[in-house]
Amino acid sequence: MKVLVTGAFGQLGSEVVKCFRGRGDAVVAPVKLDLNLLRPDQIRQTVSDCRPDWVINCAAYTQVDKAEAEAATAFRINRDGAECLAQAVARCGGRLLHVSTDYVFDGQQDRPYRETDATRPKSIYGRSKLAGEQAVLAALPGAVILRTAWVYGVRGRNFVKTMLRIAATGQELRVVDDQQGTPTAAADIAQAIAGLTDCDTRGVFHFTAAGETTWYGFAVAILEEAARIGFRIRTQSVVPISTAEYPVPAARPAYSVLDTAKIQPCLGRPVPAWRDSLRTMLGELYTCADCW
Repeated sequence: MKVLVTGAFGQLGSEVVKCFRGRGDAVVAPVKLDLNLLRPDQIRQTVSDCRPDWVINCAAYTQVDKAEAEAATAFRINRDGAECLAQAVARCGGRLLHVSTDYVFDGQQDRPYRETDATRPKSIYGRSKLAGEQAVLAALPGAVILRTAWVYGVRGRNFVKTMLRIAATGQELRVVDDQQGTPTAAADIAQAIAGLTDCDTRGVFHFTAAGETTWYGFAVAILEEAARIGFRIRTQSVVPISTAEYPVPAARPAYSVLDTAKIQPCLGRPVPAWRDSLRTMLGELYTCADCW
């Protein structure tokens, strides 16, 4: 199978490339200079030249707070770029999996969000990603939309690496404890994506690791697991705070746990617990010289 991965050198894209190459698939992984979602001409030309069986769209504008001041750019990438990609895939007769986010929900539920639940994004980022979902499905009704949440990995910037950097200095950590979700390793998402491409399905799916926690609970777990592995952890105090005590430009959903029942028949294995995957990722990061 021939697979084209957008955002191939990012946090998720790099794991998708690794996963599909590990299966023996032919993977095309263009750098951003050669495939930029702000450049419709590049999108059309690359897909036309490649003629992939699957396109996995891991590219996105993901700077949640910055998007509040850069709405036009966020929509150009997350909606217009995704739509152009879907149109190009439709013309060449391939399949598309488009990665989306838990931020399409408002966080007001008290049970995990199903694929059929109403979407009410609270931020520019969330609205741009929802618009991207809608544009993709309008251009290519057979596309797959995969929503995930709280992504981290050995590559790119993420919450895990931020906590480790601060903890190495000994500085006190103050972390929000009233937002509930599920930390999800990029490597696990890549495996889920591979399962969906094998499953010959379409429509919207949710995938995260199993379980749930808060950002505070996640931070505590990061430091505990990292210390066991051998990371230098000098911080002695992690303080739980409220969202109100940590004001940011973009509103976050207070509860964005995703229901993963629909995707499970396509996975081929149980959904891993979030803390188990965190431990695995930290072990890999500890031995990776160029992952920082």
